[in-house]
Amino acid sequence: MGKSKMIFILSKLSNIKQELYLMKGKVWILCIYALIFSFSCKSQSAEQSRSLPEIKMGASQTDVYFPFLEGKQVGLVVNQTSIIKEKHLVDFLIKKKIEVSKIFAPEHGFRGDADAGEKIEDGKDKTTGLPVLSLYGKSKKPSPEMLNGIEVMVFDIQDVGVRFYTYISTLHLVMEACAEQNIPLVVLDRPNPNGDYVDGPVLEEGFESFVGMHPIPIVHGLTVGELSKMINGEKWLKNGVQCDVTIVPMEHYSHKRFYDLPVKPSPNLPNYQSIRLYPSLCLFEGTTISAGRGTMIPFQIYGHPDPEAGPFSFTPRSIDGMAKYPKFENQTCYGYDLREDENARTFSLEYLLDAYFHYKDKENFFLKNKFFDKLAGSDQLRKQIKANLSEDEIRLSWQDRLTEYKKMRKQYLLYPDFEL
Repeated sequence: MGKSKMIFILSKLSNIKQELYLMKGKVWILCIYALIFSFSCKSQSAEQSRSLPEIKMGASQTDVYFPFLEGKQVGLVVNQTSIIKEKHLVDFLIKKKIEVSKIFAPEHGFRGDADAGEKIEDGKDKTTGLPVLSLYGKSKKPSPEMLNGIEVMVFDIQDVGVRFYTYISTLHLVMEACAEQNIPLVVLDRPNPNGDYVDGPVLEEGFESFVGMHPIPIVHGLTVGELSKMINGEKWLKNGVQCDVTIVPMEHYSHKRFYDLPVKPSPNLPNYQSIRLYPSLCLFEGTTISAGRGTMIPFQIYGHPDPEAGPFSFTPRSIDGMAKYPKFENQTCYGYDLREDENARTFSLEYLLDAYFHYKDKENFFLKNKFFDKLAGSDQLRKQIKANLSEDEIRLSWQDRLTEYKKMRKQYLLYPDFEL
């Protein structure tokens, strides 16, 4: 470990000395060693990734998928993350004389500037004049009329590897619609920034929704290409139909490889820390706790107007393109700032359990619309929290199904689960 790294680590330690002074003896020493080890491992992971060959995205494998597109009317399911060689895929394909017919836009819109849950209207792309059809408005599934004239569909959207992130629900419905209309689908694969582990409760039958369509854990450990294989292989599409899918894989990618997204996948996931915290903090969306929407650091903080909720304060504001009507708008909230917490990068119930424990009006902690159950994938987690179970006890309850899922997952992997 270099001198500069050690200085950085020591500075981090000084920032948390108020918490460490409560620890004594061997426990205190072990905590310092653990923290040093975590910073060291993170730094090594990033350095190792930089020393490896650059990941070549599916969209860059033009020799693989151009033969499927040439001479055909092409539909594109894309958004702001669909970049190839610093150009948007739409512009790139048009320049290459591919006959792009229609653009299909998921949640947050074609340009990725719409708030979560905001309906997307049909429109026209200002640059190309192409029609942009919404898959997050009147319909979330392409209708036969919307697909009229399309001879092949292309899906190229950056996902974050979390069950309730709706781009994979759009993938499911596009596959279903293409299968029903006998339209082949080409999936251009991209990395999963949370793809280095698998964790969380598996969605149970009867709790399917647009924020959870598959019996997979919260952190599923798949790329969209791998998930499309699983959807087909497990016959999860309506009536067991299967889509004619061609997956264009990446080169030089593994699930253990560090990857920091160059483009925000959605308005409220601005950086790597927010993406890694998202699986844990998004569960607050089904509670009366704010996860920071209405600030410039969403999914890196959480809190509530109660001054006793935590030492950090923030005030949610209406922000166009991010959060027009945030929870606790214009109210000062108190809670915790996780921006510098390097250990907050795997799925954890710590924040949720702590917030519930300190929340005074426990009967109203969970929203009445049962959105929390949809995010969690069942009503079990809510009931376990209300029963004051510990995180270890709760985790034990989902291990059997998680183990079954991990076994199933292996047969659909396109990339190794180890460092290249």
